[in-house]
Amino acid sequence: MVRKIAAAAIAALFVPVVQAAGWEKLWTFEHGAGTSVAGQTSEILAFDSLNNELWVAGLKGVDILNAATGSFVQHIDTTAFGELNSVAIRNGVAAFAIAAPIKTDAGSVLTYDTTSRSFQQSYLVGALPDMVTFTADGRIMTANEGEPLARPGFATIEARGSISIIDTTKDSVTTLGFSGYDGTTGLGRIVSPGAKPSIDWEPEYIALSKDGQFAMVTLQEANAVAKIDLMSQQIVSVTSLGLKDHSLPGNELDTTDRDLPGNVSVAGNYRNAPVFGMYMPDTIASYASGGKTYYITANEGDSRNLEDFVNGEFNEEVRVGSSSYVLDPTAFPDAAALKATSNLGRLTVTTSGGDLDGDGDYDQIHVFGGRSFSILDENGNQVFDSGNQLEALLFADPALRALIDDGRSDNKGVEPEGVTVLELGDRTLAFIGFERTRQSVIAIYDVTNPTAATFVDFIVDADSLSPEGLSAYEFGGKYFLAVANEVSGTTSLFSITPVPEPETYAMLLAGLGLIGLAARRRRG
Repeated sequence: MVRKIAAAAIAALFVPVVQAAGWEKLWTFEHGAGTSVAGQTSEILAFDSLNNELWVAGLKGVDILNAATGSFVQHIDTTAFGELNSVAIRNGVAAFAIAAPIKTDAGSVLTYDTTSRSFQQSYLVGALPDMVTFTADGRIMTANEGEPLARPGFATIEARGSISIIDTTKDSVTTLGFSGYDGTTGLGRIVSPGAKPSIDWEPEYIALSKDGQFAMVTLQEANAVAKIDLMSQQIVSVTSLGLKDHSLPGNELDTTDRDLPGNVSVAGNYRNAPVFGMYMPDTIASYASGGKTYYITANEGDSRNLEDFVNGEFNEEVRVGSSSYVLDPTAFPDAAALKATSNLGRLTVTTSGGDLDGDGDYDQIHVFGGRSFSILDENGNQVFDSGNQLEALLFADPALRALIDDGRSDNKGVEPEGVTVLELGDRTLAFIGFERTRQSVIAIYDVTNPTAATFVDFIVDADSLSPEGLSAYEFGGKYFLAVANEVSGTTSLFSITPVPEPETYAMLLAGLGLIGLAARRRRG
């Protein structure tokens, strides 16, 4: 069916819509007791084209599902090795990334045959491998987060973030760290006071260039990306992603969950504010356009908060309204008004940035995450950002606005976390999953033109919550999107159908700044 939705175009934001694809939910599988294994969750998944199966990584191991029917096939228990974080599949080989029982110790990658489902080999990699992928030539890469481990009554154990490259033909592992950047400044944020890149930077996710020569790695807390030369197996650059100016039109945000007297919440209270966002992407995906590689990032945001584990340990989070967060009187002559609960007082910010002159007060307000997705060129430079479209478009649809959890407005909003891409004929679609909505929500964008991505539709799955792992693929001449939903512990599969001759619709309405958008949606 064709359905019209209204989208807020704050401060004359012009948001075109492309009618490029329809979608239909095929099935949802609920992991855990009664279906697979008690305590099993759904976090990251990979498609096995040899057997038409989805391998879904969760806390207890991997659940294998029949992709055609959504039925349970088998569980592989990995709890004896540590905590399973990620799975990837290539040419009948599955690779599991597993953190050691003590997460600051070396992690491991296990490989399995996807047909016999038998164990093949184990490799030691860096501390806390959080994501695993295959290169074009069959090597295996892991992003090793290397988080610090806080311990009650003992000193915190530091770990080094790294990237490991496994050559299975030689049984060799090369692990790359950031000690070569210890004398540099301005390339990536330093979070912990007095730390250096080799200790502080934490790789999160990997995407590969289309020519197979390079990999781009997100350094989430550092608000940067690292480029890896896969031929020389060296880190060739680290690029800061900079700051997003929320005082500019198109970058509006909702800063509080207590908008009115009596702590009354008003969802969708989007406005410009003297605030700078750190993009801090989690997932990254790559695609080709015009013979070049581009990277799409889901700008979730993340902080370092060891106080959640041990009282008194380092925590960079603070609210603007806290008495300990002092705004520079010259930069913020209206500091008292800004600190009001109905203004910025509830907004969660960092203590590890914004004090530009080192005098102990804050000259800029830095918040976690971009509340958006971005497109980067092959060197990590931004060519597109979705501004506030992800939330504003969702809120502007009367049927969908209730899905926004205003309780998250003071802390990263809907939190775009997962992203994947799909080539659909001569167009490329990106799917961006929101971690913090009241049902599973995934935005579809046409990113064929990297500098002018266009909104297509929202996929809403009322049976699921918090999409984390997304995988789009073609099989048997048809297109699919598989989604692992972390909080609900469900996996869903959607069919994606091309719409011939995509057209762009946009109409700017006088005075209100509203755009009428048309998008084709097929619901299951």
